[in-house]
Amino acid sequence: MTERVREILSWYSADNPGVLTNLARLLNHGKLRGTGKMVILPVDQGFEHGPIRTFAKNPAGYDPDYHFELAIESGCSAYAAPLGALEVSAAKFAGEIPMILKINNSDVLNSAGGSPISALTSYVDEALKLGCVGIGFTIYPGSTERKQMYEEIAGAARMAKDAGLVVVIWAYARGEDLSKEGETGVDVICYAAQIAAQLGAHIIKVKPPTDHIEQKENKKVIDDFKVDVSSLKARTELVIKSAFNGKRIVIFSGGAAKGTEEVLEEIEGLASGGSFGSIMGRNAFQRPKKEAVKLLGDIMDIYEKN
Repeated sequence: MTERVREILSWYSADNPGVLTNLARLLNHGKLRGTGKMVILPVDQGFEHGPIRTFAKNPAGYDPDYHFELAIESGCSAYAAPLGALEVSAAKFAGEIPMILKINNSDVLNSAGGSPISALTSYVDEALKLGCVGIGFTIYPGSTERKQMYEEIAGAARMAKDAGLVVVIWAYARGEDLSKEGETGVDVICYAAQIAAQLGAHIIKVKPPTDHIEQKENKKVIDDFKVDVSSLKARTELVIKSAFNGKRIVIFSGGAAKGTEEVLEEIEGLASGGSFGSIMGRNAFQRPKKEAVKLLGDIMDIYEKN
């Protein structure tokens, strides 16, 4: 156990030994073990966007085994997926990599509009049965359905913590009163991170923040107090501060598919701003395995040196 991991665990003193043990398993696994940083491979996009759109670019990805193999070979800290994919492959790869069960999901088959909300698709007891270290849950701050989502994760988080599991919250701001630019605006990302922290997340996943400022009240404060949001480094620092002054683990999504140089440039900015790591999905598994393993390795190298 490194001093950095011990320091991080000390921030979660309200949790039981089971939670701390599983959090330590995450922090002590893979290429970044012991550094306090992590890179997680998430593959929920087959559910969220459909299999053809998600896996046709790299057909090996239709098989859940492939994602376990990619996460293991590249030295990821964990692998996150919905129930079905884990049920197919968890026994085959038992004990080889920490797993996170994504317990709510949505799809894109309904174009009727309305506020975003994901459905509960699995439960804490299934995470335990599969040997997972934690559960994952998406919230949409800004949605008119946020009351239901916040109440659902409050209940699920309580059960998960009682069972010794880590709680990971995907905090994606989205709703009728937010512009498309606003979904990744620095003030909104900071707010989403704070909400996830207040909901009891051990690990918070947000999108990389842009320099857009969505709410006029926030713009006035940023201008009046000369808060630096000019670079990704500065914006990342502000997001980390928004999660209890850095006392909660905040990791950033990889976002839409993009070129390797663009991915690594973004990671450099996040890492220099104090990001605890990345949760890299499409930009990894939609590439051929050899290329994906190298990209994930390069990402881990950047985090290790920052």
